[in-house]
Amino acid sequence: MEENKMGVMPVNRLLISMALPMVVSMLVQALYNVVDSIFVAKLSEDALTAVSLAFPMQNLMVAVASGLGVGINALLSRSLGQKKAEAVNKSATNGIFLEAIGYIIFLILGLTIVRFFYTAQDAPAEITEMGVEYLSIAMIFSFGIFGQFTFERLLQSTGKTLYTMFTQLLGAVINIILDPILIFGLLGAPKLGIAGAAIATVIGQICAAILAFIFNIKKNHEVHIEFRKILKPDIRFIKTILSVGIPSMIMIAIGSVMTFGMNKILIVFSSTAVAVFGVYFKLQSFVFMPVFALNNGMVPIVSYNYGAEKKDRLLKTIKLSICYGVGIMLLGLAIIQIFPAQMLELFDASEHMLSIGIPALRIISLSFVFAGISVVLSSTFQALGRGVLSMIISVVRQLIVLLPVAYFLSRFGNVSVVWWAFPVAEVVAVIMSVVYFVRMYNRVIKSIGN
Repeated sequence: MEENKMGVMPVNRLLISMALPMVVSMLVQALYNVVDSIFVAKLSEDALTAVSLAFPMQNLMVAVASGLGVGINALLSRSLGQKKAEAVNKSATNGIFLEAIGYIIFLILGLTIVRFFYTAQDAPAEITEMGVEYLSIAMIFSFGIFGQFTFERLLQSTGKTLYTMFTQLLGAVINIILDPILIFGLLGAPKLGIAGAAIATVIGQICAAILAFIFNIKKNHEVHIEFRKILKPDIRFIKTILSVGIPSMIMIAIGSVMTFGMNKILIVFSSTAVAVFGVYFKLQSFVFMPVFALNNGMVPIVSYNYGAEKKDRLLKTIKLSICYGVGIMLLGLAIIQIFPAQMLELFDASEHMLSIGIPALRIISLSFVFAGISVVLSSTFQALGRGVLSMIISVVRQLIVLLPVAYFLSRFGNVSVVWWAFPVAEVVAVIMSVVYFVRMYNRVIKSIGN
């Protein structure tokens, strides 16, 4: 196999060239997330709350699809760096098999547990009915998001991130266009309300998955998908993908548990507090999405150079990623600190919602700077095949620190105090990330190439 650009191109240019297309596409994804909620908020605050309460389950879908994608990405890129063509192809084939199993699981869940999921969060009857309508559609037709993650990760694994920009842009643009048409019944379409938002989402995901599949067949010549072998999984590759993918899944899925728990804590104050929390997640995606895109560009570079035993390139990639990640977080912190009211008003915020939301945004955003470091280092652990470390940090941050601290602070009876749990948790996470990285450097990275 010829040397891939990930082993020879100057690191800064390589990182930017791989990350920038994904930054653009993920910013559009973030825009679609916000626009989606803006349109839903125009229906009612209850509709916005219903969508906010759906987040834990939607995040769980993303956790499985993305976690498997991380496993595929790490294994395939490492095999590429080792010049093992057969292993590259088997990584892709077995990865597709696992993603298909993931979809089947959520199809079954979408047909069975959605109503119970809403009632378990103590949602009022009207909000539950809207939520069931919205979330059932998103889960039953989730083959789009699983296909999109699968085929985009295959492109990212070989450094072809420009194509993933086009697939994500297509999905997001289609969603943005269809949202008002299907929600409000424009251009002769039926007025579907909150169901229209869900339908627009799944159509966008399906279109993005189809385009990503086409790009893999036409442009990704370093990977040959052996379709006849998809139903004949190789247990060795399955285990390797899952060894990285499961910790990544758990790490993201913990966000669902955290959100579920926070919704339970906040709904005691009011459904408006839950809506504010949902709005925060939409807005913070503008800050975190570019950092996640940076990580998506970083992971294959680190994995490739780890496999190729090029320590200097590996370390330089990590250092640059941390610098860019912290820079993005500082910018996001500044914007949220200055314009919290204007951001909330995009969602037709009432005076009550503003009184809760302004301090919430300002307090939670203080955690951004710490998050920039821990997010990059967590992705580094995944790229080096040590996804369990990322999982441990995520468990501690969100379950052992964040939720108990938030519950303790809620006992003071002031919802504004609860938001301080986020900065506290992020400080703990960054300390753990740095300690784990130093240990990994001494035990693994330091000896590379010696």
